Amino acid sequence: MSGFTHFDAQGQAHMVDVGAKAASHRIAVAQGRIAMQPATLDLVRQGTAKKGDVLGVARLAGIMGAKKTSELVPLCHPIALTRVAVEFELDEAAHAVVCTATAETVGPTGVEMEALTAVQVALLTIYDMCKAVDRGMTITDLKLLEKRGGKSGDWRAA
Repeated sequence: MSGFTHFDAQGQAHMVDVGAKAASHRIAVAQGRIAMQPATLDLVRQGTAKKGDVLGVARLAGIMGAKKTSELVPLCHPIALTRVAVEFELDEAAHAVVCTATAETVGPTGVEMEALTAVQVALLTIYDMCKAVDRGMTITDLKLLEKRGGKSGDWRAA
């Protein structure tokens, strides 16, 4: 990778000009996890948490987070998302919920930040909904798994 793209020649932060870039189908997949007490994971699995269906609400929150990424991250472009999917897997051995988000668009810039934001907002929502019974939950391992499309091509985490 060459230098940072969000700084001009004088070192000032700026929004990257994507006006001359060709539109292409772009996909990004991100993942993260939230670890909790075994009893908390049971509540999530059974859908019996006091605030209701934790994963259903977290899925919607993740989608909404992806849609609002440019409002939260100062130099992100507003993107017309064509698809956002948020999925959860229960990791029984680690007493954790793993969240995977996929964001897609057809446009001149990528959707990595939208996928990462979707995961983080979904995990924060799980924390919010379960904190009454488990304030010691930890959110970890937020990462980009892959991105496809655009001038730089495809990339996949090792």
